[in-house]
Amino acid sequence: MNIASYLNHIKEQIPEQVTLVAVTKTKPVRDILEAYNAGHLIFGENKVQEMVDKYNELPKDIQWHMIGHLQRNKVKYMAHFVDLIHGVDSLKTLKEIDKQAKKHKRVIKCLLQIKIAKEDSKFGFAFKDVEKMLSSPELKTLENINIVGLMGMASLTDDIELVETEFYSLYSLFKELKVIYKNLKVLSMGMSGDYPIAIENGSTMVRIGSAIFGSR
Repeated sequence: MNIASYLNHIKEQIPEQVTLVAVTKTKPVRDILEAYNAGHLIFGENKVQEMVDKYNELPKDIQWHMIGHLQRNKVKYMAHFVDLIHGVDSLKTLKEIDKQAKKHKRVIKCLLQIKIAKEDSKFGFAFKDVEKMLSSPELKTLENINIVGLMGMASLTDDIELVETEFYSLYSLFKELKVIYKNLKVLSMGMSGDYPIAIENGSTMVRIGSAIFGSR
């Protein structure tokens, strides 16, 4: 099977209302073009420099998502084109995105990353801090960002029950918050190894790389 076949196979597996982000980190431009020529326009990268290089080479109707951990000093390099930033985990980062977006007269969409995994290596807001963040007066002053949802990564484990619990806990938080914050429409959870579980537990956006492009 080629990339286009894998891509279409995944699209057949996921419900219509779930957005597929094809994760292209470390993949060459020709692979991305194959997916693009098969009609896919949403691609995710986890390193800013790699995304910038690919943006410069590829068609401009592609929507680029930054899905990796974001360092504030890198925001300026992608502020003129990035469509959605998945992993925002601090007010300082939001302020930097706002500042850089303003320079380009853009509003950049962001997802707040929530820590759902037990692993220490994962970034994100604690559950108790999310509402505080969304209702903070400082956030209201940032006019060039739009927080459109939440994102979370489950533990890397074979324990399916644990993964289900982590995803469901984030879905519950999302449901609760979107009653108050009407902008919250996106719940980004699930990758190649666990996206079916994420979708069962309320995900509206999945980030899939190796199941489309093969392992690195």
